[in-house]
Amino acid sequence: MSCNETAICGKIVEIGALRYTPAGIAVTEFKISHVSHQIEAGKPRQIECEIAAVALGQMAETISGIRTGSAVKLAGFLARKSRMSMQLVLHVSNIDSI
Repeated sequence: MSCNETAICGKIVEIGALRYTPAGIAVTEFKISHVSHQIEAGKPRQIECEIAAVALGQMAETISGIRTGSAVKLAGFLARKSRMSMQLVLHVSNIDSI
């Protein structure tokens, strides 16, 4: 099974420092706050969540230049935060200002 695509809109609430892996690849970790109304089981539901995200390479450099509070649409895939963690992180492959 190879389907692992995620898209979400929200505001960037925190951006970590741009750092580099030992191989020289840029990495930025950040958080996005999402608020929306969704329909679940035929009933409206208020959704509020904060999602951890990470970007690598050119995408990391792009995100490190964005101001917190900016409204964005992110697309990417979900993966474990680390080999030893079950916590999910959104690995961003595309970002659009909204």
